[in-house]
Amino acid sequence: MTTLLIADHDNKTLSPSTAKAMSAARALGQDVHVLVAGADCKAVAEAAAKIDGAAKVLHADSPQLAHQLAEEVSALVVGLMANYDAVLAASTASGKNVMPRVAALLDVMQVSDIMKVISPDTFERPIYAGNAIQTVQSTDKKKVITVRTTAFPAAGNSGSAPIETVAAPATVGLSTFEKAEIQKSDRPELTAAKIVISGGRGLQSGENFKKYIEPIADQLGAAVGASRAAVDAGYMPNDYQVGQTGKVVAPELYIAVGISGAIQHLAGMKDSKIIVAINKDGEAPIFQVADYGLVGDLFQVLPEMKAELEKSKP
Repeated sequence: MTTLLIADHDNKTLSPSTAKAMSAARALGQDVHVLVAGADCKAVAEAAAKIDGAAKVLHADSPQLAHQLAEEVSALVVGLMANYDAVLAASTASGKNVMPRVAALLDVMQVSDIMKVISPDTFERPIYAGNAIQTVQSTDKKKVITVRTTAFPAAGNSGSAPIETVAAPATVGLSTFEKAEIQKSDRPELTAAKIVISGGRGLQSGENFKKYIEPIADQLGAAVGASRAAVDAGYMPNDYQVGQTGKVVAPELYIAVGISGAIQHLAGMKDSKIIVAINKDGEAPIFQVADYGLVGDLFQVLPEMKAELEKSKP
């Protein structure tokens, strides 16, 4: 038997999370087939074929899969599962949408957000906002797994797997796509960025994010994030939120500005390689996880940082 990995994509570009999820899939010790389900997504299938570890790419191209609705994709996946022991997907918005329905249709328990593969049936996953790591063993014959991609390295892209066309099942028709409001930015995508600078409630307003945070992000080539408190206060949109109920990031450099370090926020960024904290409260919990801490008023520190970065430009 083999493992099925569901590719994360937008019909044009393969998400980097797929290559990371591949590392988890390969750890199960079986051949891995990658499922690319969408519409007019041939380029994605070709990109998936290059991922190291892919033994085959299954390309399902149909108008009903254009928006990867959970009902339509899960029907496709369940129809393929007779040939697979396990199905994996990255813990992205798409993976979290599709995989619970796949598990329900297969009548098995989902193993969510795994951080380590101990054996084909035993995994580690975070609980209590990442403060404890739980080892779970699944006795289900079919494993349905989502992967915390920040815990796995990306597989290489020197492969050349064959691409096989698979037919989509009849339209389920339980849901329809209405619209998507996608915010476009020249900055890196938050979960894939090498540098992230996040602001908290200490910024005091959305205008201050634009005035103090965004210029530094542009100088560093960084993505911009926000704490839940800043999002709840309306300073930034929901898709900027880093934390347990937002996005999980693990960049090479994470700069936390005006963020106290609530446990929910730490759960989303504490795996960052280097953490820098800027806060005027020297007792803020964020300093307990920071590699470098600066106690000071962010409204004085950030302009000075911006000036120094400008000086360092060639």
